[in-house]
Amino acid sequence: MGTTIREVAQAANVSIGTVSRALKNQPGLSEATRARVVEVANALGYDWGQLRPRIRRLTFLLHRQHNNFAASPFFSHVLHGVEDACREHGIVPALLTAGPADDTVQQLRLHAPDAIAVAGFVEPEMLAALVAQERPLVLIDLWAAGLRSVNIDNLPGAALAMNHLFELGRRRIAFIGGSLAHYSIAQRALGYRRAFFEAGLLFDPSLEVTIDAGLDPDTGAARAMERLLDSTRGAPPDAVFAYNDAAALAALRVCQQRGLRVPEDIAIVGFDDIAGAAHAVPALSTIAVDKEALGRRGVELLLDAAPAASEISLPVRLIVRGSTVAQTATAAPAAAPASPSSRRATPHPGVATLKP
Repeated sequence: MGTTIREVAQAANVSIGTVSRALKNQPGLSEATRARVVEVANALGYDWGQLRPRIRRLTFLLHRQHNNFAASPFFSHVLHGVEDACREHGIVPALLTAGPADDTVQQLRLHAPDAIAVAGFVEPEMLAALVAQERPLVLIDLWAAGLRSVNIDNLPGAALAMNHLFELGRRRIAFIGGSLAHYSIAQRALGYRRAFFEAGLLFDPSLEVTIDAGLDPDTGAARAMERLLDSTRGAPPDAVFAYNDAAALAALRVCQQRGLRVPEDIAIVGFDDIAGAAHAVPALSTIAVDKEALGRRGVELLLDAAPAASEISLPVRLIVRGSTVAQTATAAPAAAPASPSSRRATPHPGVATLKP
């Protein structure tokens, strides 16, 4: 096997991106750096024919646990964004779902992609195998050091949800979360805990529950909500922040079955703004995410030979609906706080935007 760009980068003590720009004679480098990289590449016998070709085929890789678009529609919208961007740039996209027991590398050989977009959670071993393919790679709703990635403002989004509940006078706010191996879930859980600290309030660990592994999101969230209500009978939560809308809707259903009034007895906020959120009774307050934009920006980041930033974060919006504020009139837009230091009361239901 010939010398790789990674080996050139290690020998020259620069990043892979620097080597790529130097070998392609792209702007953004000093002539001294460019000359040193070229010298090292030649000394190592680098084959200049290996320079990245134009991307014509893209494989969108999705973990099998996300491959249930009916129950969890988030990634179907991300895929739509990928497809739209590929269409604009003349790229042929293909979907590949894989799990830990699959030979993902062999499946990729059959796809023969010029580039790979990985969305959502994947095991570290699978990600390492993808990096070893040395094809252009972008992570969507996922993060790893040194790799290009597009995510949403998970931490600020959690702050928006929590500050909204604090402003409504809620203090015993529970969190329904999933596996912290998921980057976005871990960030939202961190934002939940940090919100108490920044508001000067005590955090009760008993109010944080996690969906049982192996259960589907709806069943898992429903059981988590049941455990939460059963274990806090003496001091029940007055609000719930769920890591996504599917979990929030399951929690809403359990609360209503238990005879709790939403939002009078317990307020509920989700995350993602899936289609079902607006049609729930009451409609679900949530953090809205431009899911298609995640996919589009992922493709654009792949195509950028020398991006100004290798990690992109997209803004989110707080949408206030009946699950937190009883609505008797048509909702009107209102600004929501981005942090405790700039907190402003939201006088009526509406939409708030958080700028990055």
